[in-house]
Amino acid sequence: MRSIDEVAADLGISHDDLVPVGRHAAKIEHAALSRPASGKGRLVLVSAVTPTKAGEGKTTVSVALTMGLRARGRSTCLALREPSLGPVFGIKGGGTGGGAAQIVPSDEINLHFTGDMHAIGAAHNLLAALIDTDLHFGAKSGLDPRRVRWPRVVDVNDRALRHITTGLGGRLGGVPRETRFDITAASEVMAVLSLAEDLPDLERRLARIVVGDRGDLSYVTAADLEAAPAMAALLRDALLPNLVQTAAGDPALVHGGPFANIAHGCSSVLATRLGLHHADLTVTEAGFGFDLGGEKFLDIKCRQAGLWPRCVVLVATVKALEAHGEGDLKRGLLHLDRQLANVRRFGLTPVVAINVFPTDDESKLALLEAHADKNDVRSARVTSFVDGAAGGEALADAVWETAAVDEDEAKPAHFLYALEESYDDKVRNIAQRIYGARDVTFTASARRALARLDERAPGLPICVAKTHLSFSDDPKAGGLAEGFVPTVREVRPMLGAGFVTVLMGEIVTMPALPREPAAKRVRIEEDGRIRGLMQGD
Repeated sequence: MRSIDEVAADLGISHDDLVPVGRHAAKIEHAALSRPASGKGRLVLVSAVTPTKAGEGKTTVSVALTMGLRARGRSTCLALREPSLGPVFGIKGGGTGGGAAQIVPSDEINLHFTGDMHAIGAAHNLLAALIDTDLHFGAKSGLDPRRVRWPRVVDVNDRALRHITTGLGGRLGGVPRETRFDITAASEVMAVLSLAEDLPDLERRLARIVVGDRGDLSYVTAADLEAAPAMAALLRDALLPNLVQTAAGDPALVHGGPFANIAHGCSSVLATRLGLHHADLTVTEAGFGFDLGGEKFLDIKCRQAGLWPRCVVLVATVKALEAHGEGDLKRGLLHLDRQLANVRRFGLTPVVAINVFPTDDESKLALLEAHADKNDVRSARVTSFVDGAAGGEALADAVWETAAVDEDEAKPAHFLYALEESYDDKVRNIAQRIYGARDVTFTASARRALARLDERAPGLPICVAKTHLSFSDDPKAGGLAEGFVPTVREVRPMLGAGFVTVLMGEIVTMPALPREPAAKRVRIEEDGRIRGLMQGD
């Protein structure tokens, strides 16, 4: 690995703006954003078709694209989310890419990294403790103990914590009430940190967090509990973006990691701004498929931060499209067409990245390429899992030309809905135009909650929480579902993050470990290296 000072120097970031964390990572001071810009500041979003069990390799392709661009001599920076320990030890394994297209040191990034996750968990749980202290001493805030919304968090998958009772143990044990644990990545504190522009903005957002309701259904916030300054103190260092490198030594900013269903699923605004400030092209990704993660990246993150990508890379594999076509690739291509149409609804140009597996049939790869060409979409094969930077160069060329990096004019932002619309209209807009739903239904409680938000906090974007495995709210309906009517069963006002989350179908914010957890593969070698964090390792 290169020294972190050398990696920073590639972006024009000096040693004085680095805060080293271990040997191979550093945090970057906010002052680096105030230095003269050294890049053209073009943004490329990497998204994907709807996920399948085969895995599409979106992060692998993001790393491959960055490596390919840098191999071509292009000024490029990568911006990715921080992995959560839940997926690392659960089904998915590590979140640092794969094979020869990884960010490194992968074991450190997948585990404690720079401590950001722990800081977020501490800030979240401090607020939870202040809530129970307020209740114990008579609820000066007016908070109704039956209407507390704020859970606790821990960054491991633990199904036993989904529904719990706290406050047991008699008079000194607090006020007994039912609550839950979420995984840390699902915390609104994570979403707040990932969208904050600076420390003052971070504290303002923390203060707006809704923790519950009073008897008259007015909101109780973190500001009412005087919690925001202490929470911000815990998060001061976590707000600084983290710099690491790809396996080829290219700069990678890994910062923030909100869940892509319950939140917006993107790396931090600060890391994105830092990349844009210091590189001609910044490659970033959104969670899950374009229908879920890509839409939120554009309608939430880009809208709040005033950003807009030059193009969208849509990752697809033969295996994934066959899965969506129930074994028939030609039928599965209809799913690709729907996701390409979704990209174009935002006025953006898609580029299809075909992530090649060693077992792929050449005739099927050629069929996928011909289909993209027939639909006037550029495509490129990616073989970087095996071939490293060289395997990403074809995609790099296609993206560089499509993104028109050397041109100053870009297409204007084109959002899916106007912020002035009512919340139920925004939900319908997303469901009908992106998912292909016939209509949307709302439970009575969800409808009342949205009506209250129309009065008390209008003008915020919508964050739909639903299964990532289908266009519909049914995970078994697959990537060709249409004409369905999803149900909004719950509404969560995420006023600190600056959006309203609506839950469709059964959404679990505390995942569980599978029958054979990935944690069972993890081991320490004789030389002290940690192995087994990545699939196939």
